[in-house]
Amino acid sequence: MSETPRLTRSAFAIIFAVSLATAVGNTGLQSVLPAIGRSIGIPDPMIAGIFSLSAVLWAASSPFWARQSDILGRKPLMIVGLVGFAISMTLCGLVVSAGLAKLAAPMVIFGFFLVSRAIFGLFGAASNPATQAFVAERTSPEERTRWMSNLAGAFSLGTVIGPVIAPVFIIGALEFAGPLYAFALIAIAMLFVVVRYLNEAPVGPAAISQQRSGPARKGLWRDPRLVPFIAYGFLLSVCQSALGQTLGFLIIDKTHKMFPELAPMALLHISQGYIEIAMVAGAISGLLALWGFIRMFSMTPKMLLRWGAGLAALGNLVVAFSPDYATATIGYGLASLGFSFARPGFTAGASLAVGLEDQAGAAGAIAAVNGVNIILAPFAVSFYKVSPEGPFVLCAAALAGLLAYAYLDPVLRDVGENLMGRRELAIETTLERSDEGAGV
Repeated sequence: MSETPRLTRSAFAIIFAVSLATAVGNTGLQSVLPAIGRSIGIPDPMIAGIFSLSAVLWAASSPFWARQSDILGRKPLMIVGLVGFAISMTLCGLVVSAGLAKLAAPMVIFGFFLVSRAIFGLFGAASNPATQAFVAERTSPEERTRWMSNLAGAFSLGTVIGPVIAPVFIIGALEFAGPLYAFALIAIAMLFVVVRYLNEAPVGPAAISQQRSGPARKGLWRDPRLVPFIAYGFLLSVCQSALGQTLGFLIIDKTHKMFPELAPMALLHISQGYIEIAMVAGAISGLLALWGFIRMFSMTPKMLLRWGAGLAALGNLVVAFSPDYATATIGYGLASLGFSFARPGFTAGASLAVGLEDQAGAAGAIAAVNGVNIILAPFAVSFYKVSPEGPFVLCAAALAGLLAYAYLDPVLRDVGENLMGRRELAIETTLERSDEGAGV
């Protein structure tokens, strides 16, 4: 009997770095996007909408890329994702450079920016289900939550690194386009590492090989094992993206109250530093959750779903009624702590809910959920222009509903409860085979 290969530390380090490079670029871009929009003259809701077309394509293409990873393997799809990311970031940098140089009207720049970012949604989506499936099929159900949490740590670490290094590349004539070129170079470097050093050994017995060459299973979106995780993940991701996209504008406005005498461009540069501090605070909270509390308290997916929604709701309320920048940063850190609990909760829960043959499909469904939510971010920014507290209060109410859902839905309530039974069954099967081999 062939055994499923274990997840080696070197392979996981590469998988982690792939996710980290993408997170660094995306959060770094997100941190400079408000300043880019206001310096070029693109309205705030439209600059938030830069991600919308990309999000639609991400959601539409993720299941396709998940099926392709079953057929072609995980490594080739990671390569596709990194190539798409590098090309998209390079084009976005060129578009921003053109906008800053006033080579075209702001709406023309917006159109080119929208299309350039969409390339990431179409091709960059290939790497996400591939990395999740790579980890899931090489870990046992008992240890999967820990490894999924470690993988989710790449996102949180990226949210630390991205906003920190983004201002470093705002230099000379490149201005706010500099970080985008830098993120493209990071993706190219990671592409070389994956091509050169990641080895993808075959997984499991012949049944898994047949799975990769046979027709892909469909209908996982409607599978009752996954629907609660998809619903939970979608609403949670909507709230997280709404908070993240609106935060930059909130901080710019609070900075303006602190320094009303500053000229517009000077205000944007100073605000960028405050945005960076807030995002780093949130990312540190996320790392504390993923690499501290989850391990320290051996938190299960059920616990993560509940604590995550509750803390994220509380954090949004603090941001909504924050009287100053410091309180808003504390609220954002608290919300980030909650989101960092909840994300590995529904990701690992979805993985545990299905068998090995459906890991890529489940990862594709979850990846689509993580992308499509960004479509609603422009509405949050528009709502912010009308009511500064409104988006955060609405998110807090939605997250409170998710907390109740995590308690009431039987699938979410019982996720991971059968792991002990699986372990005992595996032990009994091993003993039986040992007895048969001994001639008993």
